[in-house]
Amino acid sequence: MTGEAQQMIQYIAGLIRKPGLTLDENTALVSSGLIDSMALVDLLLKLEEITHRRIPPGKVQPRDVNTVALMLATAQRVGKPRK
Repeated sequence: MTGEAQQMIQYIAGLIRKPGLTLDENTALVSSGLIDSMALVDLLLKLEEITHRRIPPGKVQPRDVNTVALMLATAQRVGKPRK
């Protein structure tokens, strides 16, 4: 697991705050209801911070951020390096 993935998982665990919940890179977040649409905005901002990429919100669908692995892949695919 990459450092970026670990940072995202820690951030998400802080957002969810469910005792005993175990998260990994492939845990379904959106489709399972763990993350709602309001939290997605926070997640995209954190993803930009961690990956140092600007991610155009119009190019991201909920399915693109359903797992941490998908989030990081989406950032690489649609994100533009920050200057």
